[in-house]
Amino acid sequence: MADWVTISALASAGGTLVLAGTTYASVRSGNRAARVAELSLLAALRPLMVQSSEEDPTLHANFADGVLVDVPGGGAGVEIQDGRLYMALSLRNVGPGIGVLHGAHVGAVRIGEQAEHAPLEEFRRLVRDLYIPPGRIGFWQIAFRDDERREEVIELVRTGRFRVDLLYGDYQGGQRVVTRFGISREGDAWRAAVVRHWQIDRPAPR
Repeated sequence: MADWVTISALASAGGTLVLAGTTYASVRSGNRAARVAELSLLAALRPLMVQSSEEDPTLHANFADGVLVDVPGGGAGVEIQDGRLYMALSLRNVGPGIGVLHGAHVGAVRIGEQAEHAPLEEFRRLVRDLYIPPGRIGFWQIAFRDDERREEVIELVRTGRFRVDLLYGDYQGGQRVVTRFGISREGDAWRAAVVRHWQIDRPAPR
């Protein structure tokens, strides 16, 4: 004779197992969809800075002490006045999101094993946020007045070649990137070129 109590219990257990499996698959699918949506949103907010084009207009960087530095398309503006150094770099945001510039580190050109970006704690933060919309141009600026690195950076300028490691991110404060620009003097002009990008808040592509 069939043990209907046992059969009923086994059937209930089987149904519960099937329901659990369906629920698990549904949760996994929902989590995957949410993750894809999150990645898509982040990608839409992501900025990416490169040098502007030589055909882009000259911008004008104003400094707090009244100094005005012209910043040509595709290059940088560098001025030394009364022992103080003023510097600005023309940029284009080729990413889909608004870029917020946080700060930068100016230093000597690095090659080989020394080619990694400067430690973040050594970056000079901007005293105000600078925003560059998608597809538009803007500039980064810095002044060395009484800074302890002033003479070091002025000497780099006199050699006609230096680098700028620029730190920026999206308007929510995330997705930070360090982009290195090589700056070199060509006659009376300073030209800029992207060297490399580093991801700070997400896995690097290489």
